Amino acid sequence: METVPIQLPDGTVTPIRLFPGPNDDAPVVVMLPGLGVPAGFYDPVAQALVEAGFNAAIGELRGQGDSKPRPSASSVFGYQELVSIDCPATFEVVRERFPASTPFLMGHSMGGQIGVMYASRIRGRLGGLILVASGSPYHRGFPGIRAPGLYLGSSAMSVTANIAGFWPGDRVNVGGFGRQSKVLITDWARFARTGRMEPVGADIDYEERIARLTLPVLSITIEGDDLAPRRSAKNLVDKLSGAQVTMTHIDEPLGHNGWIRNPTAVSERVVAWLRDR
Repeated sequence: METVPIQLPDGTVTPIRLFPGPNDDAPVVVMLPGLGVPAGFYDPVAQALVEAGFNAAIGELRGQGDSKPRPSASSVFGYQELVSIDCPATFEVVRERFPASTPFLMGHSMGGQIGVMYASRIRGRLGGLILVASGSPYHRGFPGIRAPGLYLGSSAMSVTANIAGFWPGDRVNVGGFGRQSKVLITDWARFARTGRMEPVGADIDYEERIARLTLPVLSITIEGDDLAPRRSAKNLVDKLSGAQVTMTHIDEPLGHNGWIRNPTAVSERVVAWLRDR
């Protein structure tokens, strides 16, 4: 495994984890983590892909994992900055290390949402998108009492983050999100309330761009996942109305994060799909 640090405009330094496979020209799967999940946690997934003959890379969401410093009251990044600044910087490192490889973007949870938005910015110039345990946080995609709870809870989180200057996830253990920028939490909360990707500072109409994507998409849902149930995942891929979407479900009850440490079932589905491309 190799690491290459990138420095972002706000002074954050974020390492990209690179996993060369046996063939330099094999596709490279670029993974984006979920909120609150360090990039290093996904190393077993990258290793499984390398063992299957692919190259792999793992980005780090700004301010979490090995990315420093942690979000503070001076942090003003949200979805817009992650997709317009951080993702291009990550893919620049990947292109330099694997110049002959076709990149596929694999996003977990919020990483999948970011991946969809990034794909829309670059007009689908990827081999495809892989969404694992990733859905829309729109409250109407959740069953029973969870729907109004998510609507009210997301609003409360946004208010709390803006009062505190950041989301104090290192002190308030809600959702396992960790410490986060107030803008990112505001963007997520708006998405949860409205079902639309309309981040602060957006310079394009993401919903319109996403609908025009025509690339292949694999969406994997997992039994026991309360944060991205099947309807939530369907709400996200429904935005990709022009894409070639394949949806599949893992019956093993690994939940939202358990599959990362036990990646066999997910990696087998990903590898089979990649070999069909």
